[in-house]
This record gives sequence, structure tokens and C-alpha cells, in this order.
Amino acid sequence: MLMSMTGFGRGEMADERMKITVEMKSVNHRYLDLGIKMPRKLNAYEASVRSILKEYIQRGKVDVFVSCEEFADGSISLKYNRALAREYMDICRRMQEEFDLRQDAGVSMLARFPEVITVEQITEDDETVEKLLTGALRQACEGFVAVREKEGEQLKADLCAKLDHMLELVQKVEERSPQVVQEYRQKLTDKVRELLVDTSIDESRILTEVTIFSDKICVDEETVRLAAHIRNMKDYLQKGGAVGRKLDFIAQEMNREANTTLSKCNDLETSGIAIELKTEIEKVREQIQNIE
Repeated sequence: MLMSMTGFGRGEMADERMKITVEMKSVNHRYLDLGIKMPRKLNAYEASVRSILKEYIQRGKVDVFVSCEEFADGSISLKYNRALAREYMDICRRMQEEFDLRQDAGVSMLARFPEVITVEQITEDDETVEKLLTGALRQACEGFVAVREKEGEQLKADLCAKLDHMLELVQKVEERSPQVVQEYRQKLTDKVRELLVDTSIDESRILTEVTIFSDKICVDEETVRLAAHIRNMKDYLQKGGAVGRKLDFIAQEMNREANTTLSKCNDLETSGIAIELKTEIEKVREQIQNIE
């Protein structure tokens, strides 16, 4: 299946204590570039997250956003540090005796001292958290891949239509080449006849000039290779998979053949066809940048 490099996916898993949500989106990129943003308490699972993402994605700049919501009931607790509170009180007593101060340290003041009372988050065990995270991630990846495949099919249909049109243009160049040679021969014959009114025309000389001209403008090799590249690209599109880099290389070769064809053109009509070919190849190259 052919896949686009742009897509979006979302997954969500929850139990009675927490909910993990994963959202991911991607754009074009030459390689696989993963950007993962998640809460600090989930950082231990980053390697596992990357491993799962690589199962679904081979190319593209992918941003993954993980959020974790812990429900209030039973998710936090208060801890009283008795030993630290005793140390604070001992210090207050020593200060009272040393400076002859009034002892006014009450419960409310003691509770405000750092670390005497702390709020602790009760988290799920590692296995449960990993199960929720993995489930949400795979759900997001599956939706992400589905979007990419849908866009990929649309790209394939558009590219195949462009490639078919390009084959028609190549065929026009091939059909036009013999006509250009024949027109040149007729033009050369007429010109010589005009200059040599009463003198017989040297047909062998005419034939030599036409042969030289024919070799100079011959694009048979270019059109054959260009047609082969177009058919090769269509084959890769039909096979699908991660073929974006191969298609980009083929498009470069197609552009090279079209440039050579244009440089050899000595005919306005053929030049127009070659320019249209180059335009279509450029459109194809732009579309290929979206393929994984």
C-alpha cells in the first residue's frame, strides 16, 4: 500500500485512576525524524515508544504528544514527616533558650515548614502504565497509518494519470522526429534548387546533409529511456510500500532525459512537447515528496 508522509492519529486508554492520550501528526522529511513530548513521569517509556513508532512509520517528520490525566479520587495522599517536625521543634526550643524568646511555634506554623507535610502522587504500577501507554500509542498509530494510506491512494491515482499523459507526450516526440527530418530534407532541397536554377542537384550531397542533421537531432535513446523510466515508476506505485526515495531518483533521471531531448530539438513543435514534458516531470517530483 502506498502511503503519504502527512497524517494524523489519536489514541486514548484509561482505567479508574488515569487516562493516557496520544496524538501524532507528520509532515514530509527525507528520513524518519521522531519528536516525542510526554510528561516527565513517562520518560522511562520513551525507548519503548520509539520502538513501536518504527513498526508503523519508515519516513517523515513525526511529532508525538502524550498526555496523562490522573483522576483526583485516591490519586494523591498527604505524608507527615514526624522526624523532621521534631527537629524543627528542637531548633525552635534552642532558639527560645538562647535568645530568651517567647515560644509561639504552634501547629499551624509547624505545618508550614518545608517538607513537614508533603503531597504525594499515587501512581499506577509500571506494568499498568505501560499497558495504557502502549494501547493508546498503537491506537493512534493505526489511525495515523489509515490516514496516510488514504492520502497515498489519492496520490497514486493522480501520479498515474500524470505518467500516462507523459507517455503520450513521449510518443508524440517519437512520431514527430521522422517528420522533422523529412521537412528538413524538403527545405534543404528547395533551398538548393532555388540557388541552382539550371544546375542538377547532387542528391548524394543532400543525403549527407540530411544524415548529419538526423544524427544531430536524434532523440531515440532519450525517448526510449524516458518511456522506460515512466513505466518503471508506475510499477513502483502499484507495488506500494516505502518507495518515495526510489521514485525521487527515477524522477531525476526522467528530468535528465527530458533536458537532453529539449537541447537536441531543432523544431518548434518538438520543443513545445519537451517543455510540457519537463513541466509534468516537475509536477510529479513535487507529488513524490509527499510519498513515504
